[in-house]
Amino acid sequence: MSDPKFPNVKVQLTGGDGNAFAVLGKVRKALKRAGVDRAQIDEFTAEATACDYNHLLATCMRWVDVA
Repeated sequence: MSDPKFPNVKVQLTGGDGNAFAVLGKVRKALKRAGVDRAQIDEFTAEATACDYNHLLATCMRWVDVA
């Protein structure tokens, strides 16, 4: 697996709410806090919500450092 697009953005997904909307919200919030511009956050959101739950998780791992 290659490094995430934003390796400096760390998101703790284990041990929390695994609901798709909660996961999406955590990653979006982390990207925003890291200063990522809105266009890229919108790109992440569109990609993450384009398919099923597994695609959402895979997209999160491609964009940020997920723990």
